Amino acid sequence: MGSSRASELVPVLEQEIVTGALKPGTRLDETLLAERFGVSRTPIREALTRLAAAGLVEIRPRRGAIVATITIRDLMNMFEVMANLEGVCARLAARRITPEEKEELIAVQEACAALSETDRFDDYYQLNVVLHNLIYKASHNHYLEKQTRDLRARLAPHRRLQVRIPGRIKTSSDEHGGLVAAILAGDADLAEKLTRDHVTIQGERFTDFLSTLPPHYVQASA
Repeated sequence: MGSSRASELVPVLEQEIVTGALKPGTRLDETLLAERFGVSRTPIREALTRLAAAGLVEIRPRRGAIVATITIRDLMNMFEVMANLEGVCARLAARRITPEEKEELIAVQEACAALSETDRFDDYYQLNVVLHNLIYKASHNHYLEKQTRDLRARLAPHRRLQVRIPGRIKTSSDEHGGLVAAILAGDADLAEKLTRDHVTIQGERFTDFLSTLPPHYVQASA
């Protein structure tokens, strides 16, 4: 029960941290949070532990949990590493993907495309996660898959915000079409390049990304 309740609390607190409703340095008192959500301290503690693993919260010995400070430079460095990890996954997937995995990838890519003209942001994001996870799995490198999943978990709150940028779902779906086609064709070089480009934040995409961040991120990077 505690784990299930914690899973419900994580996205709520995550959203408040990312949007700036809970600012960096804010103390996250377990008792007050338990009263707010009408739960025991056990799911609160578990939720905070998960948020700490995602880099959004710092848990300090004898001082409790506080909202972590994340700078724009931190985020850009993580996205840079993420783009390269996912690029390697795509390269290996183009060489190693099985027929069954190809069918799964095609099905999910088509499901993403079906949402590309809608505003069903959360549904699209969840399918997007499934598609990327299939590519990680198709690399058939368990260590690489774990590293990529772990970093993705840290960036998940910000990637969720990205899909809400006007026109981003359509662009993302179109990019999926290209990189999936490259994987299916066994073109490792192209699959890696298109996947890196898909994840990398630069140019106009960087400006759009900044627009999703609350003011404290900009101030923290100065």
